[in-house]
Amino acid sequence: MKKDIDNKLQSKNIKPTAMRQLVLQVLTEQNTAINLHDLELKFDRADKVTLYRTLRTFEENQLIHRIDDGTGAVKYALCQEKCNCHPEDLHVHFLCTKCNQTYCLNDIPVPTINLPNSFSLESVNMVVKGVCSNCKL
Repeated sequence: MKKDIDNKLQSKNIKPTAMRQLVLQVLTEQNTAINLHDLELKFDRADKVTLYRTLRTFEENQLIHRIDDGTGAVKYALCQEKCNCHPEDLHVHFLCTKCNQTYCLNDIPVPTINLPNSFSLESVNMVVKGVCSNCKL
């Protein structure tokens, strides 16, 4: 597992420090997106600034993506293997209104947005809200 984590970091040109390895391991084990506060709770002694800098480094190197799902807390999830975080790589996110978990729906791309010629697209954030399969049980 540690070798896989190191390889994933190195493939994105990220130096594999101990904290980066630990954070990536936690993110890899997640089924849903996670916010900074919840990530902080996964560690006994973690400096919030170090965690934030780690997430920012991961985001800048397109290892993770940021999700604004409208809950007021930015969440983070791993990017797909071949993602470059361009608009054509983007996917829909699902926010469960019962458990407040955010899921990446990687197989559902964000629809094409046809903007007027004088506009240029930089990013798209599409969040669909409803009840997830775990809460429907």
